[in-house]
Amino acid sequence: MAFQDFLGVTLPIIQAPMAGVQDSELAIAVAKAGGMGSLPCAMLSAELLKFEVEKLKKQVSTPINLNFFCHVSPEYNHAIELTWRAALKPYFLEYGVQESDITQGAKRRPFSHDIADIIEPYQPEFVSFHFGLPNKVLLARVKSWGAKVLSTATTVEEAKWLEANGADAIIAQGIEAGGHRGMFLTQDLSTQLGTYALLPQIIGQVKLPVIAAGGIVDAQTVKLALSFGALAVQVGTAYLLCDEAKTTVIHREAIKSPQARYTALTTLFSGKPARGIVNRVMSELGVTHSAVPPFPLAAMSMAAIRKKAEAKGSKDFSPLWCGQNATGCKEVSATVLTQSLAKLI
Repeated sequence: MAFQDFLGVTLPIIQAPMAGVQDSELAIAVAKAGGMGSLPCAMLSAELLKFEVEKLKKQVSTPINLNFFCHVSPEYNHAIELTWRAALKPYFLEYGVQESDITQGAKRRPFSHDIADIIEPYQPEFVSFHFGLPNKVLLARVKSWGAKVLSTATTVEEAKWLEANGADAIIAQGIEAGGHRGMFLTQDLSTQLGTYALLPQIIGQVKLPVIAAGGIVDAQTVKLALSFGALAVQVGTAYLLCDEAKTTVIHREAIKSPQARYTALTTLFSGKPARGIVNRVMSELGVTHSAVPPFPLAAMSMAAIRKKAEAKGSKDFSPLWCGQNATGCKEVSATVLTQSLAKLI
C-alpha cells in the first residue's frame, strides 16, 4: 500500500502528538509542509479541545490526527499519596510546598463518549490512541465516522493484539522514543526493543500498515525506517525546538545542552514509563520508585514542586521529555523541518 493512499498526505511524515509542548499551531505547520499534523488531546478541557480542533479544521484541508489516551483511571488512594509525599518531603521543604499547592485530580483523561461527543462533528480523518484501544463500543463509534484508528505497540504481542482488536495501522514505538511508552500489555521494561529491532518483527507478524517511531530525527533516519518496510514515520523529538512548539525555555535549554545526551525511562512524573533528560530528581530518587502512585496520579505532587522550582529557573523537577537522539532538533519552522525530513525520499 502506498502511504498516500492510506494517509492522504503528500509526505510519509506524521508529527508525533506531544502533550504539554504543543497545540494546533505545530500540527498546522506540519500539515502545510505536506505531512500529517497531530493534536494531543488527553490534557485538554472540553472547551479547549473544541477550540483547537476548530482551529485545525479551519486552516488544514488535508487529514489530521487527534490523539487520546485510553488508560483505566485509577481510584485515588490517600494512603498511597501520603507515602509518595513522604518520599518527596525533602523537596517540599526545600521549596515550601504546601498542601494547598497540590491540585487534586489528574489532568490526563482517558477517551470517553463525552469526548467523542465533542469531536464527532469535526469528523477527524485519523484518531490515534496511546495505551491500547478504547472499549469496543467506543471504538466502533469512532470508526463509524470513517476515521482510521492508529495505536502504539511497543512489542510484537501488542501489535498482534491491536490488529485483532480493530486498529487500522500500528505505530511501532522503539525504546529510543521520547515521552510516554505506549505499553499496555506489560509494564516490564525488559520487553522494550529499539526501533530497528522492533520494526521488522512487527512487520513480519501483522498485515496492517506499520508506522515507525523512535530515534527518527532527520532525512537519513526517515529513509532508513522506510527501507525497513515502514509505511511512514512518526517524529516527535525533532520538533521540540521548532518555532511553533510550546516547549518551555527551561526545556529548550536542556535539549540544546550536552545534558540531552543522557536520557532515561522514568515513572516519577506521571506513574508510567516515559523517556526524558536526566535531571536532579531522577538522579536522587532513581528513575523509578516504589512509592510512585499509579498513572496519572503521580503527577499531582510532583507538579507542585515543579511549579515552585521552575519559578526559580530550575529544571530539576521538570519532565524534560526527549528521545535518545536530539541531534535533529532545529530552531526553525516546523514546515521547514518537515520538508527537510523528507528530502531523501
